Amino acid sequence: MSRELLIQCPDGQMKTVPLTGVRLSIGRSNIAELCFPDDAGLSRQHFAFEPEGDDWTVQDLGSKNGTFVNNLALKARLILKPGDHVTAGHLVIVYAPNGAEPNAGVVVFGGETSSPTTSTVVTSLEGALSNQTMSIERGGPKASAPMQALIRAGQELSENRPLHELFSVILDLAIQAVNAQRGVLLILEGGELVPRARKGEGFHISTAVRDRVINERSSILVRDAQLDDAFKGRMSIVEHKVHTMMAAPLQSKDRIVGLIYLDSPFVLREFTKDDLNLLTVMANIAAIRIENARLAEVEQAERIMARDLSQAAEIQGRMLPEKAPEVPGADLAGFNMACRTVGGDYYDFFTYPDGRVALALGDVSGKGMPASLMMMALQARVQVLAEDPGNLAHFMTRINKATCAKCPSNRFITFFFSVLNAVTGDLAYANAGHNPPILVRANGDAEMLEGGGPVLGILSIAPYSEMHAQLNHGDMLVLYSDGVTEANNPAYDEFDEERLIEVLKTHRTLPAAEIVQAVIRAVTEFAAGAPQADDITLLVAKRL
Repeated sequence: MSRELLIQCPDGQMKTVPLTGVRLSIGRSNIAELCFPDDAGLSRQHFAFEPEGDDWTVQDLGSKNGTFVNNLALKARLILKPGDHVTAGHLVIVYAPNGAEPNAGVVVFGGETSSPTTSTVVTSLEGALSNQTMSIERGGPKASAPMQALIRAGQELSENRPLHELFSVILDLAIQAVNAQRGVLLILEGGELVPRARKGEGFHISTAVRDRVINERSSILVRDAQLDDAFKGRMSIVEHKVHTMMAAPLQSKDRIVGLIYLDSPFVLREFTKDDLNLLTVMANIAAIRIENARLAEVEQAERIMARDLSQAAEIQGRMLPEKAPEVPGADLAGFNMACRTVGGDYYDFFTYPDGRVALALGDVSGKGMPASLMMMALQARVQVLAEDPGNLAHFMTRINKATCAKCPSNRFITFFFSVLNAVTGDLAYANAGHNPPILVRANGDAEMLEGGGPVLGILSIAPYSEMHAQLNHGDMLVLYSDGVTEANNPAYDEFDEERLIEVLKTHRTLPAAEIVQAVIRAVTEFAAGAPQADDITLLVAKRL
């Protein structure tokens, strides 16, 4: 298997570096195997890739700003998995054993200078980025003050801070860069601008400024608000004695995430167009960092959710029978497959000292975690009451009352419970709104066990009744959830009861476990790749 690193460099260029089995270090120093001297976020020897058997590892080399794998700080040597993203400074590196393409990007921006011409200056990100802000001083090229501010912003924002800390850091950087006296950073949330960081009190931002910044993606500078025709009549400007002010959009590519507003009440220094250009570029850098931080938080939350769902699925799996019990005179089998990580279907077997066996199958309305929680609550109630079910009408009534007491108003449960005496063939059962089970005779005839009461969780005084059927030798009882009969193919046709009955008839002489597999195979072939829309549960009991 070929192994390589896909590197997106600070200048935006892509390069591919094959891993040849020897250590590969990265840093600003020219002794590093991969040297990036212009990336100020890197240490001289920042991190390294090393082989370990058939795997590759990454290790931080005591860097100042840290190394991150999938947005998590690297604390010790880590074995890499395909697609892992390693970030340090302004580098994004994807470990790609199969030559996969990266799906993340890094953008590096510069500043510009130009001469002010009017009291109000409007620019855009494209305008601010149109020239380099560099000056030549004695001793060779040296970054100008705006460029130094951008470099400092890049260094500060390269650190792995949580989102709520970023806002204050961004505002402080902007205020220091242009020598403003006050400022506020606002973020768009639900269509409204919400202050997330501020220095000063009583901000009254003109709606004209706000709308132009947000809607036209323009940066605005008013050198002297008291003289500018567009602002001198606005009481908010007069009341707060705002002399010079700027506002720039927090613009990430084509998305506006908020704005930065800065002003100075005192006539000590007017903002210049260079300041506006600098603020515009810094706001763009900040917006990208905010979006990346948001994405990192979302990804972290998704990882936690995926881990929790995986653990929930494991716990739920243990609630279902590991295998069907062995009962003299009967052949039993069960199957469950959730359409999501966790599901709302439940089935179980209960054996009794006199040789009888109970079969239960329930289906909670809905899917996913809410249905899973209700399924486990149902399982707990059934486990207690099924130890001595007695009359099944009374049994179902008690289950329903307990369910109604805790069931949300928009949820319900269908449930079927039966007790089979494999010696006599007597089947006692009660149904709470569940799909009628199918009774397939040894000669191939089939009938539905109709009748029963309403679903669980709606009416606490709902009536239920105990019913009976007879299983002769070779007959089988099949319980199923609607995920079986309502499975769709790409044309949205349903598998339905008729197809299920035909499969059962065709395979009725096979053992119960093979009948279950035959049904699942038939449903899968019928679906022809269409996504599973509901949990699938199947339970087969044959009288030998």
